[in-house]
Amino acid sequence: MPPVGENTSMTGTDRIAVVTQQYPPDKSGHASRMNDVTRNLAEEGWAVEVLAPPPCFPHGEFDRDWYRTRRTSAGDVRVQRLWAWQPTVADPGTLSRIAYYVTFALHAALWLTIRTRRYDAVLTTTPPISTGLAGLVTAVSGLPWVVDVRDLWIDASVSLGFISEGGVLERASRRFQRTVLHAADAIAVTTETLGEHLCTQYGEALSPKVFLLPNGVDVDRFESADAPDAADRPDEPLIVYVGNIGHAQNLDACIRAMGELEGDAELRLVGGGDTVPDLRETAESSDVSDAVTFAGPMPHEEIPSLLASADVGIAPLVDDDELAYAMPTKVYEYMGAGLPVVTTGRGEVERFIDSSNGGIHAESDVESIASAFDTLLADESYRERLGENGQAYVRSRYDRSAITETLHERLRQLADGGVTTAGDATDSAVAGNE
Repeated sequence: MPPVGENTSMTGTDRIAVVTQQYPPDKSGHASRMNDVTRNLAEEGWAVEVLAPPPCFPHGEFDRDWYRTRRTSAGDVRVQRLWAWQPTVADPGTLSRIAYYVTFALHAALWLTIRTRRYDAVLTTTPPISTGLAGLVTAVSGLPWVVDVRDLWIDASVSLGFISEGGVLERASRRFQRTVLHAADAIAVTTETLGEHLCTQYGEALSPKVFLLPNGVDVDRFESADAPDAADRPDEPLIVYVGNIGHAQNLDACIRAMGELEGDAELRLVGGGDTVPDLRETAESSDVSDAVTFAGPMPHEEIPSLLASADVGIAPLVDDDELAYAMPTKVYEYMGAGLPVVTTGRGEVERFIDSSNGGIHAESDVESIASAFDTLLADESYRERLGENGQAYVRSRYDRSAITETLHERLRQLADGGVTTAGDATDSAVAGNE
């Protein structure tokens, strides 16, 4: 009988636990990203076990489950579902959200405490920051630990009004985040701006740990999707939004912009989230319900075909300094499919559009968004040119298999006892952010 915590069914030289709040069939950009990251790590030779709660995102789209643990698989990746509280309404309250995050973090921490010897490394991904609790219990044993930071969750929560600025919850969250970042062996960030912000806010001592691991796209899968036959294409030009429909997206202005277009078009919102009810009211009050479709969540494997039938993809971030670091996954997917993109917001997303020449960055007001839509919909050759530019750009810089190679190399360095330096972090950065 093997010792407690050993697992003879896991094969491979390198064994890694990946702790993530969302994983397919959750429908979000984060779930999609972690699906690709874990699959590519498995191709690199890692025996990957994902720890995730029962699927429940977008909230309100799944029935609640009560099993304690459930083991499934996704190709070569093993998935261990650990019970956590699951919100079942579209816009859950603060207590329900906190219960969702904290119960999973506690369950994952207990799981890893008992089974630390099973793994050679641990990756925890945030948001939410609570996943760091699972990493802290392994750090005590000296197990190499990488924290994957994808956004400034605390800052965004304050900016969007979910937690009070300067309140007990914010102060406690920042102390916990500081502890996690300083205890981790390496910190992956999606943009250079995000890494700089973490070092400024939580200490320059973090700088040697930080390395760039941007969002990206499986370009081959999106590029190879078959475009629909002419008979199956929408009757009107199609503008699509794919992803979480939440408070950080400027979709209200995009819906209102449909009433300002020079011609007819359909805006199709694919996904679910907290603000869907409010946006339905916006469409009604703006008298554009006939031009706006709420399609609901869609399996990620169907997204490439959807984008192949579309004319424009949109990624409208709220114009807020607290979101200046953000680079939405959906932008890479639109460009991977050869689709021109309209974005709003500031910071990274604006620089990305400028560097790629794959779309139009508009101001966040209704008139500017409508003008960007009209410009693209009026000129098919212009749309094609921008689409080709964007596709070539993400293929050369943001293909997920190449990005995962960066993560693999850092994990191997840590597992072999290597020491991360600021120079190493710079050298391993993906070329797209040079």
